[in-house]
Order: sequence, then structure tokens, then C-alpha cells
Amino acid sequence: MNSAKRHTGLCHLYWGDGKGKTTAAMGLALRALSSGLRVTVVQFLKDGRSGELEPLRHLGANVYSGAPGMKFVPQMTPQERVAARAAHTRLLGAALEEPCDVLILDEACAACQLDMVEEPLLRQAVCGRAQGVEVVLTGRQPAAWMLEEADYSTEMCCHSHPYERGVAARKGVEF
Repeated sequence: MNSAKRHTGLCHLYWGDGKGKTTAAMGLALRALSSGLRVTVVQFLKDGRSGELEPLRHLGANVYSGAPGMKFVPQMTPQERVAARAAHTRLLGAALEEPCDVLILDEACAACQLDMVEEPLLRQAVCGRAQGVEVVLTGRQPAAWMLEEADYSTEMCCHSHPYERGVAARKGVEF
């Protein structure tokens, strides 16, 4: 069933080069948890140290995230890329075994674009999800199928960022 015909279980896409994509997704997770909904979060391409993860776990979310020390994809050797792709695919597969009402796929756009997860499994998670499951995708450049599936599509545009002035990411604000 096309998501446009669903009354519940819609698809949210927070994308673009601006700050706030993950923040918006995690805010939705917090709202869902406070309403008694079951939330599953899968973080691709991140090392599992984002500040929001532990509080979400404490509130009952199932969180699947990468291992500490994970490199940026362009810095990976070919063997590391293969291993990271397999690890992300395993995380997503394990997450899909958990029943949930809200499924957040953080950095799914980049994981798909960089071939860091099996795309058929990612598409199944989004397009083949059970009736009533709300799904949230984040990332910079969504695949065409993600834009097509999205019921909510919010583009975050960067007009300025402290990084441009040499300010590094700050704990509690950017991560």
C-alpha cells in the first residue's frame, strides 16, 4: 500500500545540509515514548555515543547503533567498508525483529547513498512496514524512492554554521 493512502503509520523524511535532522527525529521519539508508543531507533554511520541515546534507552526505546571508534566512510579501507556494511545490515535486521510503533532510521539517506546497508532491506523497512508503523528517515541526500514514500518531507537548509568559523561539534548540542 502506498503510504499516501495510509491514515496512520506515515513516513517522515528530515533531510538536507542543515542542522536538526537527528534532533527532530529524536524529539519525535521522545514524544512517542511519552505517549506509550514503542520506539526503535537505528543509527547508521555513527559510533553510538550520541547524547540522546542513553536517555532514550532509559525511557524504553530499543536502540541499535554503531560501535565506538567507527571511522567516516571515506577514511575506511575496502575491508572496513565491507565489515561496516554487514554490521549496519545486521543492526537493521535485528531492529526489524522488534515490534514497534515508531521506527527511526537515522542517517538512512547516507547509509543508502554510500552503500553501507543492503538497500532492499532498507526499502523493506520503509515501504513494506506493517500498517500503523510510523517511520522516520534522516540524512543529507535522500534516494528518489525515499522522497516518493515520504508523507512528511522537511528539508533542513544551512544558511550558516559555526563549523565554518572553526567551531568544533559540541557535546550536548551537536552530539
